Amino acid sequence: MTPGPKNLITDIPGLRVGNAQDGALKSGTTVLTADAPFTASVHVMGGAPGTRETDLLAPDKSVQRVDAITLSGGSAFGLDACSGVSDALRAEGRGFVVGPAIVPIVPGAILFDLLNGGDKTWTENPYRALGRTAFENAASDFALGTAGAGTGALAARHKGGLGSASVVLENGVTVGALVAANPLGSVTTASDRHFWAAPFEQGGEFGDLGPDPTSGLGQPAPSLKAQVMHPAAPDKGNTTIAIVATDATLSKPQCQRLAVAAHDGIARAILPAHTPGDGDLVFGVSTGARPLTSDADLALIGHTASICLARAIARAVYLATPELGDLLPCWSQTHDFG
Repeated sequence: MTPGPKNLITDIPGLRVGNAQDGALKSGTTVLTADAPFTASVHVMGGAPGTRETDLLAPDKSVQRVDAITLSGGSAFGLDACSGVSDALRAEGRGFVVGPAIVPIVPGAILFDLLNGGDKTWTENPYRALGRTAFENAASDFALGTAGAGTGALAARHKGGLGSASVVLENGVTVGALVAANPLGSVTTASDRHFWAAPFEQGGEFGDLGPDPTSGLGQPAPSLKAQVMHPAAPDKGNTTIAIVATDATLSKPQCQRLAVAAHDGIARAILPAHTPGDGDLVFGVSTGARPLTSDADLALIGHTASICLARAIARAVYLATPELGDLLPCWSQTHDFG
């Protein structure tokens, strides 16, 4: 598998990603948009999701294309980031046309970062403004790690973050993943050094340390996240929210199958995954630029999306950077990796 030139979801032509964050808040928003509306669906496997307008992404619902997808911190407050994105799209005249009305279609999902040490004493919900700013920042290049929706994310043993990865298949199809990783589980083995996703790493993108050589792996190390968060919520406030995308032409049902397959990437990169206290969710997206020639192509694209998502999760944690008031260390601070 060969990564795209940027190793980002924006290696898919036409896709753009924007971030906005507030360092004092320790939270932020990430928006995926495109040059034109795109086909999308979704699949949820976590027990505690927080979403907006995801019901319309079911294969039997009438809306076929969306204008943007929003990933945000802020728990339920963060859903208002979608409103800011809608404001910006409407100002550009983009959206679903109903007579004289224009209605942007902006599904979204949130992660819980309300107990991460940031200043949450706002009097006016900040996420609408963050959503609009993230949309206005959308470009083919964007920051990873402590950025956007991953700004205040925490995994079990380290800071979480925002990650992305891509693959260009031999037939020319590009597949990519974008993720805000804030899981209950750990992205590393008990040593805190080796990533669960190590077998799928490409080109040293998260340290090139290889898999953990220890046998009998499977038992998670004690969660530092549970110790530093509020004692009333040791198993609450977690979620990995992601988007996987391709330029292959997929129908809405096929985009849902893409999202289903990609969930394997969460399970490959996080232990445990899809818990009752996680809101694990994956959006599946197609820009429709390349024809799909067979069902075998769809299976390969789904598998590739799962690998990209596993890599993106590891990159999210690997690239996190320390900030004042952090509750957990960054992966880069845990050991001397020189």
